[in-house]
Amino acid sequence: MTNAENTTPGFNTRAIHAGQEPERHTGAVVPPVHFSTTYAQDGIGGLRNGYEYGRGTNPTRDSLQEQLAALEQGTHGLTFGSGLAAEDAIIRAVLRPGDSIVLGNDAYGGTYRLISRIFGDWGVANRPVDMADLDAVRAAVAETGARLVWLETPSNPLMKITDIEAIAAIAHDAGALLVVDNTFASPYLQQPLTLGADIVIHSTTKYIGGHSDVVGGAVVVRDDALAEKIGFLQFAAGGVNGPMDAFLTTRGLKTLGVRMDRHSDNAERIAAWLLERPEVENVLYPGLEGHPGHELAKKQMTRFGGMVSVQFAGGAEAARTVAESTRLFTLAESLGGIESLMNYPSEMTHASVKGTELAVPENLLRLSVGIEEAEDLVADLEQAFAKLA
Repeated sequence: MTNAENTTPGFNTRAIHAGQEPERHTGAVVPPVHFSTTYAQDGIGGLRNGYEYGRGTNPTRDSLQEQLAALEQGTHGLTFGSGLAAEDAIIRAVLRPGDSIVLGNDAYGGTYRLISRIFGDWGVANRPVDMADLDAVRAAVAETGARLVWLETPSNPLMKITDIEAIAAIAHDAGALLVVDNTFASPYLQQPLTLGADIVIHSTTKYIGGHSDVVGGAVVVRDDALAEKIGFLQFAAGGVNGPMDAFLTTRGLKTLGVRMDRHSDNAERIAAWLLERPEVENVLYPGLEGHPGHELAKKQMTRFGGMVSVQFAGGAEAARTVAESTRLFTLAESLGGIESLMNYPSEMTHASVKGTELAVPENLLRLSVGIEEAEDLVADLEQAFAKLA
């Protein structure tokens, strides 16, 4: 075997080819979308390649799952109808009433809502903690006997960077599993399983799909037993994505690398521009040397991504004015699409955590910087900032 044959293919090669072999009957380079809900059996129990019923298995979904596992350097990928459906399956697969989760005190509002309001009623406790404070994390895990430690890095929307390797060591020393929400970074910029995480979670709605046209979620793991538990919930509870959703996600995933480079280029430009504006109190972007997590981000990410948060000296009124004055940046929920979006988290994505320690500052806007021309995005912000005069 040659050295070339021994080499693991690069990221973009895996994104295009993993799980995407040409269809064997016709040679079609794009595998067909399999819409069938059920599969003919060769006699009772005689399944063809394990296919029986669409909720349990589907060739289009299987291809996406293989693709995701390859990109996260895992062994098992499992996809769902949404990111929260994927999170729900993880929690029910691992925890039971009386168990506890330690999570970041700046977690995504939907995640906190699921954990506190849905699983809180089921008897699962939670302890929010500053993930940058390793002593506080260690103490929280010990005090609660947590079985899951849950973090986002970069976090949504405060853009905090957490040391995955350090938190993994704390979790494992206590017999807990580490879940990393890798949605903001995407597998192109960061692969938490290689840093000690046990479970990686994605809202594939965001950068993985990349075109704001399909909702989905995914879990990637390396452990066979854990994959079996989560896979059973995927089948038995039925929160799967349909074949067309799987196909659209696969199509988006093939261009993830080239898109993330452009997102990162544009976000770096926007962050530098914001840093010079007198109306701005703080720019939250790990690519800036002044960001407290900059050096750590350089260590565990390949680039810094397309998400930028900004706080305004003029408070909530200034933030609202800018949010409602842009033309290219669309005021909308979600993130990670090719188009630039602007979000006011306090009243939008994170409204569910208002009044808690996870509340987002009211003077903060979150920018999902798209792949348009950077000069046009800067011009759009300039005209919006002019409304503050």
